[in-house]
This record gives sequence, structure tokens and C-alpha cells, in this order.
Amino acid sequence: TLFFHLVGGDGRLLSLGFLCRVSMLKPLEESTYRCLVSFRSSDFGTLYTKLNLQPGIATVIDNFYICSTNKKKIILVSSSHNDRDQSLFISTDEGATFQKQPITFFVETLLFHPKEEDKVLAYTKEGKIYVSIDLGKKWNLLQERIQNCSDKTMTVPFAGSTDRDSLTVQDDYIFLQTTSANRTKYYVSYRRNGFVQMKLPKYALPKDLQIISTDENQVFVAVQEWYQTDTYNLYQSDPQGVYYSILLENVRSTKQPEENVLIDILEVRGVKGVFLANQKIDGKVTTLITYNKGRDWDFLNPPDIDMNGKPTNCKPPDCYLHLHLRWADNPYVSGTVHTKDTAPGLIMGAGNLGSQLVEYKEEMYITSDCGNTWRQVFEEEHHILYLDHGGVIVAIKDTSIPLKILKFSIDEGQTWSTHNFTSTSVFVDGLLSEPGDETLVMTVFGHISYRSDWELVKVDFRPSFPRECTDEDYESWELTNLQGDRCIMGQQRSFRKRKISSWCIKGKSFTSALTSKVCECVNTDFLCDYGFERSAPLKSESSKCFADFWFNPEAPPEDCVLGQAYTSSTGYRKVVSNVCEGGVDLQQNLAHHMCPLIAPKGLHISIREESLAVRPGEDITFIVRQEQGDVLSTKYQVDLGDGFKAIYVNLTMTGEPIRHRYENPGIYRVSVKAENVAGHDEAVVFVQVNCKSALWSSYFRHSVKTSLVPVIGRNQEVNLTAIILPKNPNLTVFYWWIGNNLQPLLTLESFLVTKFAETGDVRVTVQVSCGSSMLQDSKVVHVFDNFHVLPLKFTKHLDMYNPDIPEWREDIGRVVTRLLETSIPEETLMTIVKPGLPTAADLHVLLPANQPKKKRSITSDKVTRAIHICPGQSSSCFDGIGDDFLFWNNFALLELCSEASVCVTQKNSIPKFFLLVPFRKLPGRNVYAQMHNEKEQEMTSPVNHSEDTQNIIQGEEFIDDDLDSQTLGNARGNFIFSL
Repeated sequence: TLFFHLVGGDGRLLSLGFLCRVSMLKPLEESTYRCLVSFRSSDFGTLYTKLNLQPGIATVIDNFYICSTNKKKIILVSSSHNDRDQSLFISTDEGATFQKQPITFFVETLLFHPKEEDKVLAYTKEGKIYVSIDLGKKWNLLQERIQNCSDKTMTVPFAGSTDRDSLTVQDDYIFLQTTSANRTKYYVSYRRNGFVQMKLPKYALPKDLQIISTDENQVFVAVQEWYQTDTYNLYQSDPQGVYYSILLENVRSTKQPEENVLIDILEVRGVKGVFLANQKIDGKVTTLITYNKGRDWDFLNPPDIDMNGKPTNCKPPDCYLHLHLRWADNPYVSGTVHTKDTAPGLIMGAGNLGSQLVEYKEEMYITSDCGNTWRQVFEEEHHILYLDHGGVIVAIKDTSIPLKILKFSIDEGQTWSTHNFTSTSVFVDGLLSEPGDETLVMTVFGHISYRSDWELVKVDFRPSFPRECTDEDYESWELTNLQGDRCIMGQQRSFRKRKISSWCIKGKSFTSALTSKVCECVNTDFLCDYGFERSAPLKSESSKCFADFWFNPEAPPEDCVLGQAYTSSTGYRKVVSNVCEGGVDLQQNLAHHMCPLIAPKGLHISIREESLAVRPGEDITFIVRQEQGDVLSTKYQVDLGDGFKAIYVNLTMTGEPIRHRYENPGIYRVSVKAENVAGHDEAVVFVQVNCKSALWSSYFRHSVKTSLVPVIGRNQEVNLTAIILPKNPNLTVFYWWIGNNLQPLLTLESFLVTKFAETGDVRVTVQVSCGSSMLQDSKVVHVFDNFHVLPLKFTKHLDMYNPDIPEWREDIGRVVTRLLETSIPEETLMTIVKPGLPTAADLHVLLPANQPKKKRSITSDKVTRAIHICPGQSSSCFDGIGDDFLFWNNFALLELCSEASVCVTQKNSIPKFFLLVPFRKLPGRNVYAQMHNEKEQEMTSPVNHSEDTQNIIQGEEFIDDDLDSQTLGNARGNFIFSL
């Protein structure tokens, strides 16, 4: 295979050609394939000379690297035929001459400094880094093992190692990932500062994350969330790359060989902020465009007529233009969509008209106003090349048959001419032009037959243009979006292009940008902040941002220190790189708060040696970490189980380990209790000390989670289950500790059925071991004498967004409990969402343990429990009440349905997420729903919301069956249900 790289310089087309053993070519800055013969041309490809690197010796080229700041400087990496040693061939004159430089290590990759052209880094196959400051002549070992990427001390907020090959450096950002217990976390370092975990939506639970762009001081990422298989969601970050907001859901992806993933998102070069994306919903793929970095998306307007002048009969909203957004495997062809920095507004792509993208249809369409209007130019896919800043567009049909004709246009694709570039038809393998596409000289290369030599054909358009362009040869055009708005990304931008009637060369000095004018800010200059989502999926300007169910905008940040101030988000932030001034400011009126004293939460105690079993006299190191809460005013009571007790201050802030040594065999309960005025938290770990070999944890990427009902009745059977992630059938011995009992219960199964004889909070701890591995988890069970359980039911739509993990169930439970408005104290209500599907829950009404018994017996069929549901404390979060719906944020919580049940639907589009719920119709209990259209109507209730409600819940009174009804009324969205 013939492999080319165009160097360029001083107005000449300089190319290096290599005859390589390669089955697939990739668009990289360097070749990574073994090449046997090297060629060089310095006259636009008219003549090629063979590079004689070592006279009389065949030279194998493994890689080559060209300095981006000075393309005269080139380094070739060469291996001996027996692969025993490597050498560098260094050129400072565009490859005219090379100097051989032997090296003592094997290069994996070379990296030129972005500014200092003689400074080079070499990364070896052994993981070492060497540095040269004289263009590879002398090398010094910089690092035996990569630990730091700058002279700053980089903090890492995680334990353990990073995933292999996950370190990525792009512009001001460094990314890496860690995987543990089937969960992957992603971290970012901004401008070489400490690593911080990337904040995606809490329940994105990414399976994969791809960096799309790091331009203009922000990060675009595509995330495959837990429920997705062939789509990704597109997110945009703040300038630091930490907090991410959703831009577009369900962007199509394609799995390639070697686990590579192609995502249908394309940045339109030449005009900042413009992207194309293919969205896939229910198997249907449609193409969308954004002009403001993903804040708003629109379908592509179809042309009125086809290339033959006939009506297309394609009318929105049933028909649009859709484009294939595939990258070409061959770096010398354009792919399905072609854009260039030197030709702003010019987009040419393959696709079709219709309701969706059709794979086998690849008609060619072009736009010269950045996607506002489109024209069909060909019926089949063509390879495209822009010359002279788009002043000449060259097209060659994408076909497997030999060709000798190319097409070209000098009027932005309105008319096309043909040119015989060769007298003998050739199989075209690629098109080449000088980097930057500022020349009018190109090269077509291919072969006459599959057994013939290579054919390189030079095509020079310069003689066709009599002169250089002057100012009179240009006209201006203004950038607008599909709604005709001229203010995009906070400014009005105008560009210039050559007039259709002018026949001249733009040349290297041509600049397309003409003027820009800053605009006043409007709503569309802001997008939703982290933790918020818009109520409309595409382009509704009036759509608002609402907090996600798991996010509390008023909550203090995790690093909030008592006495300091913080601001809560309004739900909006300005689009990064948007330059608007004045006008609307959706970030104003930020609420300022003082950091409260926060109770410790998420306390963990772990062992540095990853071992839960040690020998007597062996050193053991305990590490205490705290996820949330104040640390300065918190005291940590440590009990190591063998009589050692101590109280620490600032234990989790300093990261100071606790070192200890157990002298005698036994099982030791190690506990840490963190406590301040606001509350407390506790962590427990059991350490087994025996004379056998220590059990070192070789499964540190696994974890065990205890699944149990957090509320249980005294002497009631309960199933305790240990869940291993990822699944490991070899973990066969389970140790169960109930409360403070040091004697564990052993099982060979992953569950234990037991009872709790005493009321109160009981800690359940499980250890799982197999061979040299041991894992542990601990949970608290609340044991009561008296409580009532009300079964709750959700609509089936919620199942689509139920990841079936404990944190999600806890958050949903808290949301439902918070929406319950009753005279019963909220702390006596607990909603427990059950594991598995379909999604279901139980509302636990926890009764005081000292409640006196009543004379009247309680029959479940006769007891009616009235609970008042309030879907929000502020009417500002409601869209309003329609004839049959109550909307909360973007969701209709209630709908009058068949069989008088209560259902959930979504207001605008496909169901996305649902919180509340129809309540299951139980035997012997009637559920009715009555909707009221009048927004002003006051809440009515069959019972009094004070003493009577409390008495009913406690079973002190009965309500007749005639009162088993629920009323839904006023504009605040209040309703009552009774069971």
C-alpha cells in the first residue's frame, strides 16, 4: 500500500511517500506501519525521488513524525530487520537530507513540543519517558514510570490504579478513568492541576465515555449510559471540564473493529459552534444541526427541487434532509460529509430526503450558507476536495470501477464541469492537496489494475484562472440559524466569499471572516446548569430548566466549610465562548447562603494492604475516608476491637492512616464513629487474625453490596442477600455479623434468612471470601414493633429508567416521601422502593413504640389511610393544570384513566422520566380519582388535616367506605388519595 503525508511549505507541495505493509489506513499525523521504500517530491508531485537513507542497506520505516510548528523538521523511526535495535533519521530540510541517530530504547511514540520545535518526548514500550532538547540527537531519561504530567503536585481523589490506556491529554485537559466494582469513574485535570471527578448526571452510570472536542476552553463528551446499546448522549462541560450538562440524547454510534466506536457527531469546520449529529430513536435515524454548541437543535431543511429541477415534494415536519456522518477508513478521501476551516459555510455531504436516514441512499447535497439552504448536486456519493479556500470544489465518484473523469465547480456547486485527468482509466485510491487547501494543485493517485504499479496524476487548475482576486471580486454573507436569527453565540458574524461571476484566485492571503458585532444576551444564550434539564428536547425557546429529581440546588457543595458562603444555581449558565453582553441574564439573582454545619456522611474505613485477614503481629494500616460533611468540627471515635480506643480530629482531612498490630488470633470489630453537632455516621469492618497465611485481596475491582429491607418488624423473617459486582461464582464463603456479635454466621449461599428479636437500629455486616480474596459491606436495619405498610405502584414507563441500584431506589423513595403532605411527621414516613422490575414501593408509616393500645380492633379491610400528596412546594415548578392532567416540571403526574386508576404520561414527547404514580388497587379497598378543571378551586378533603388524619393513620378511627375518594384541585397541584 502507498502511504503519503503532505508536508507543504513556502508555497510548494512537498510530499513524502512510503511503500508500506498495511491493510488499513488511518488519518493520523504519523504512520504506524512498517514501510520499505520512501519517496519525496518537492514540485507538487510532478517528480518523485527515492530516499536513500542508508546506501546499500534496505531501511524499514516504522513511524514518522513531522513538527507541527516547523514542517521542515522530520523524524523517521527505523528498526533493523531483526528488530534488535532502533535508529532515528532526522531531517531539518523537509526530507532533502537525513542524519542517522542510533538510540538505546525502543520507541512507542514520539511527541513534539507544541512551541519549542527542537524539544521532543519519547515514550518507550517499557513505559519510560525520554526527553531531547536537540531534535533527537541526545536523550535523557525523564521518568521511569509515569506518575505526574507537570511540575505541580497532582492530587488524585481515588484509591488504587487507573485503567490501562485511559490517560488522554488534549489541550488544557488530562483525562483518566478508574473501574471498581463494575463502576467506572472519570477524572479530569484542568491546566495540569489536581484531578477532579467529572460530574455527570448522578444516574448516567456510564458504560463508555468518548472525548469529542476540547476546543474553546470546554469539553464535549459522548456518554453511553447504562441503558444504551447503540447510542450515546452528548454533554458539554464548564471551562474546567468538571460539571456537565446534557445537550442531545441518543446520538447514533457504530462499533468498529478493535473495539473502536464511531459516534455520529461532526463539528462543522470554519464556523465555531456549529455541529451536525444523527439521533436514533426507536430505530429511526434523523440528522440535526446546532448553531450554538448544542443548546438548540433543528432538522435540516430539504431543498424544494432536485438536481434536475423537479419538485422534491419533501415538506416538514414529515420530510427533512438527512446526512451520513461517517468517517472514511481511507485518510485520502473525504468521508460522507466534507467541511474545511478555510471554507466557512461550505458543507457537502451524502444523504437522502425523507422521514429518516436510509443507509443505501447516498445522494450528494451542498450548502454554502452553513446549512440554511441545500441543493442536490449528484445522485451518487462522491469524494470531495476543496481547493483555494473552497473556490474550486473537486468531486470524484466513489466507485469500485476505474475512472478517468473528475468533476469540478467554481461557483459553490451551482454548476459543474468535467475534466479528463488521465488518458487511461485508473482505480482511484485517494486525492491529495497541500495542507490547508490553499493551493490549486492536487494529486490523484491509484492504480490501473490490482497488479500494476501506482499511478500518480497531477492536476493543476492554476492556468484556468487568469488573475488574483481583488476586493471587488468578493461579496459578504451573514451567518443565521434556521429561524433567521443573526445573533449566534452572542454576536453577528459576516463572512466574505467570491462572487459567482468572478474568475480569479483567492490565494494564500485570503481571509473569510469579515466583521463581527456583539449582541445583547437573550434566553438562547444560556443552557441548563449541572443538575438541571430542559423541558423541551429540541428548540422551544420558552422551555425552562428544571432540577433533576436527584439534585437539590439549595444544598451546599461538598467542600462547603462552616462560616463560608456559597451560591445556589438558578438553573442556567452562559454557553461557554458566547460573547453576548447586557440584556437578559438568567444567572442573576443568585441566592447566597452561609455554609451550615453538615453532618458527616459516607464514612468508609478500609485497609491499605487490601486485606481483611492478617497474621498475629503483622502490621495493618486503616484508612478513613468521608464523602460528605464537615471535617473541621467533627470528632472521630476509633475502636480497633482489642481494647485500643482513641479520638481523632481532622482525621479524614489530613488523610493520616491508623497503623496497628494485633498480637492474638481472633475476630476484631473495628469501628469509626464520626460525630458533630449536626449528626453522626459510623463505619465498621471486621478483621480476622489467624496463624494461617494472610488473605490478600486479589479481587480489589470487585465489591459486595448487601440487599435488604431497611425497615423490618420485630421477630419477622427477613432475607439478607449479598450481591457481588461484577459477578464472581468463585466467591463461596459468606460471613454474617448481626449487631455487635463477634461470632459470625457462615453460609455457602449468598443469602441469610434471619429474625431480629429487639427493636432499634441493627448493623448487618457481610464478608465474602474465596481463596486469596475477601470483600465486605455493612448496612443498618431499623427494627420496629409497630408500623403500617401502604403498597405503592408506578407506571411502567419508570421501568425504562430504573437502573436497579440501591442509590436510585433511595433517591426515588426520598422524593415520594417528600411529596407526601400530612400532619404525620415526615421522619415517621419512609418510602422503600423494591429491587427489580417492575418498579414498586412500600410506604412505611412508623408508629411510636410506646403507643397505647386501643380497645377497638383494627381490620385492614376497614381502615382507610388518607395521605395528602403535594407535588411541589412552589407553584413555579408547574406548567399548569389542563383538563385531564396535572403537570409537575415537564411531566403529567396524573391522568384520568380507565378503571379509575391514576396514570403517568409526559407532556411534550416520548416518556423520559416519571416519579409519581398510580397506587395499586388493593383487595377490599377502593381507589377513585376525580379531576377538577378549575385552577382556582380550593382543596377539599373528606377528612380534617389535623388530629383526625393522625388518628386515622394510627388506627384510632374509621372512615366509611363512602368517603373512599380522592380529590385533585388547585393550581399548586395538590391532591389526596385514600386507600
